Amino acid sequence: MTYSLNGIAPLSHLGVIRVEGEDAAKFLHGQLTQDFTLLGLDQARLSAFLSAKGRMQASFIGFKRSATEILLLCSHDLLPATLKRLSMFVMRSKAKLTDATADFALYGLAGDAVTAFTSGPQAAWTKTDIGAASVVHLYPADGQPRALWVAPASEPAPAGTAIDPALWLWSEVRSGVATLTTPVFESFVPQMLNYESVGGVNFKKGCYPGQEVVARSQFRGTLKRRAYIAHADAEVVVGAEVFAASDLEQPCGTVVQVAPAPGGGVDAIVSLQIASAAEGALQVGNTDGVPLTLAPLPYELLADI
Repeated sequence: MTYSLNGIAPLSHLGVIRVEGEDAAKFLHGQLTQDFTLLGLDQARLSAFLSAKGRMQASFIGFKRSATEILLLCSHDLLPATLKRLSMFVMRSKAKLTDATADFALYGLAGDAVTAFTSGPQAAWTKTDIGAASVVHLYPADGQPRALWVAPASEPAPAGTAIDPALWLWSEVRSGVATLTTPVFESFVPQMLNYESVGGVNFKKGCYPGQEVVARSQFRGTLKRRAYIAHADAEVVVGAEVFAASDLEQPCGTVVQVAPAPGGGVDAIVSLQIASAAEGALQVGNTDGVPLTLAPLPYELLADI
């Protein structure tokens, strides 16, 4: 099967939380895993919202539209509960959080579509403004540049070749940067999804919920799970348990994100025990399990400290 990761896809799986007010950046800085007080207008942030035990309750791509307005893009299925939880911590901060999904149009740009609107591929988590639209550069997939186009819903859609949204979802898996969804709510600390290696955690910033757990995992060398890219010839679902073929009693991992592969079967991001990943012979489910084949990550992992 031939396919081309070149074009533009509408994105309906993401929602938008708007944070407005003079304390918007300060508020988010105190709640999320990344630094928002130093966020420039030409930057974006990958970040996570954690429980007190350091478990991820949502993941975001955040950026400023102005000095007092920040947009957080997250999985649409997690948005209502996440908005409610975050709003509980606003207290006296001069910040207002709202569901702004209906106010913005989101598109994925891949391959030539990225270079058509910008000067070319740029580092992940940089932002380019084109009129009223914001273009956030992401990690590539199989060497192809990718970006998010976020613009007011009243603006015209970006012009270019249309691609199937399913192809964009596959590119998200191939990038190795996971987006948290409901089936894996509170299943991982950020390092289990490699977030410290793809710009999702700042270890120098001030306190936020779950910070002690994240820091302890990183600096005491206790990381036992990592995210990997895998392929299966049959369907698997997010949240399913992964087992080593040598031990079908105790799961060694979890399926995090799945998308149909253009050549057949599915590709997935899986979070696995490092030792089990090194052994090979993995499967999803312990009864009539679906074999998994791991593929190399497209980025380097930050060394344990």
